[in-house]
Amino acid sequence: MATTKKAAKKTSAKKAAAKKSSAKKSTRKYSPAAGKQVETELHEMKLGKLKSGRSGKKVTSRKQAIAIGLSEARKKGAKVPKAASK
Repeated sequence: MATTKKAAKKTSAKKAAAKKSSAKKSTRKYSPAAGKQVETELHEMKLGKLKSGRSGKKVTSRKQAIAIGLSEARKKGAKVPKAASK
């Protein structure tokens, strides 16, 4: 029985150390407003109402809908990281 208690203490110590290291990185990359904007764009895509920029074609890709949502959030001033450049 003594060995199981030691093993339990070791695993709980590892979990506590992991929590401490992850707690330091608590800054949000995306604001709640940005998440809401992406959610709205995904919903529009599901309804078939989301159109792409110049061409006006219907968006069918989930990734493209997310990109449009983040772009719109940036325009509105929400906290969003810079767009990845090619």
